[in-house]
Amino acid sequence: MNRALRSATTGMAAQQLNIELIANNLSNVNTTGFKKSRAEFQDLMYQNLEIAGSSTPGQTAPEPVEIQVGNGVVPVGTVKQFSQGDVQLTGNDMDIAIVGDGFLQVRKPDDTIAYTRDGQLKVSPDGLLTTSQGLFIFPEITVPGNTDRIQVSRDGKVNVLLAGEIEPQLAGEIELAKFVNPAGLRAIGNNLYVETIASGTPILGKPAELGFAEVIQGQVEASNVDIVEEMVAMIVAQRAYEINSKTIKTVEEMITMANNLQR
Repeated sequence: MNRALRSATTGMAAQQLNIELIANNLSNVNTTGFKKSRAEFQDLMYQNLEIAGSSTPGQTAPEPVEIQVGNGVVPVGTVKQFSQGDVQLTGNDMDIAIVGDGFLQVRKPDDTIAYTRDGQLKVSPDGLLTTSQGLFIFPEITVPGNTDRIQVSRDGKVNVLLAGEIEPQLAGEIELAKFVNPAGLRAIGNNLYVETIASGTPILGKPAELGFAEVIQGQVEASNVDIVEEMVAMIVAQRAYEINSKTIKTVEEMITMANNLQR
């Protein structure tokens, strides 16, 4: 009985974590460049009540199968799914969409590098390209103050057309980073990720090079959250939580009946 209670309890805890991830996915359905998360679970250790191949007096053959009872479930990880989000037209020259494999690099206040898929760029008072949070794009790209228009090519070249000029000038080039295991990146909020031992070190390259994404000006990458998929997952998680709670209630009733047995 106690084993059943523990198993059902772990099931409820697992579905609670599942619902929390689904809620976060749905809350970020309109977040530019957001990547949805999913939980991964594994069953806990089993208790062998009878081992295959054992035999007792009077048996003509050893037991062909084992009697095993599991002890529930445990979360083993939350995984970001880096599938491509829809590309949405904005018409803003400061917006770029990353289409394919790669991340923009940004410099944090502590001079470490973080990574993002959010291409809603801005220009700082010093003329440097930044994210919406004011973090500088790395390597730095400077836009002159007398710039009339910014042009970003698919291969990451940032050209500026200065006031009174006819020919654009090269202001810098966007450099992308990709990872052998992007699911190993750690999300730190603000659409940013940092590398971990699991993700491996970044592989740097230019947009449109072999294996790297293209950048498209005037568009942004939307969240890859599928509302219908998340709603179905929520219903499944809710029903699983409910049935585990009913299991606990059933076990409690069985214990009560056993305690009330009279000779």
